[in-house]
Amino acid sequence: MPTGVALRDVREQLFAAAERVLLRAGPFLLTSRAVTTEAGVAKGVLHRHFADFDDFLTQLVADRAGRVERQAEVLLEWAGHGSLVANLATALQQIFNPVAVAMVSLITFRDDLRAGLRSTSGRPGIPLLTEAGVMVAAYLAAEKEQGRLAADADVETLAPMVIGAGHLLFADRSDATPSPAAVERMVAAALSGAVRG
Repeated sequence: MPTGVALRDVREQLFAAAERVLLRAGPFLLTSRAVTTEAGVAKGVLHRHFADFDDFLTQLVADRAGRVERQAEVLLEWAGHGSLVANLATALQQIFNPVAVAMVSLITFRDDLRAGLRSTSGRPGIPLLTEAGVMVAAYLAAEKEQGRLAADADVETLAPMVIGAGHLLFADRSDATPSPAAVERMVAAALSGAVRG
């Protein structure tokens, strides 16, 4: 790329390029060179906007985790409306999009990234999955308050069960995404005995 050419929203351009490389090649081949090549910019562009590649990856995952937190607000608005199982299944389909599933692989693959994200968020577990678990727990608690979940339902245990089962359902990148009906069956099974009505 010629010098002196203004780049619009470089940060998002680099993030989008990283997602494309991650989806196409996986976490092993996600490098700063691969990202800048994919974005069509000089390698120095990344280093002008981020301290190093680890900082870039940390900010990328943190940005995408922020999207989960925004989805949590929408899911909470659904509490008390529609089918609890269908609401949760729809949210899981949004959370476990191909990019998010690939990012979980990246986080698992890179120990330093995982440790950095944990220290930044102050939460244990695997970033993105942890935020998704917090989202599901908050939704289930809201449904419990509405009386649509059993009064003795342990939402802090049910939430990671739903997220873990959901991740396993979506994790096979070589296969097609699970159908909405399959996701609903999984949610219904995970919450069996807890959902009222």
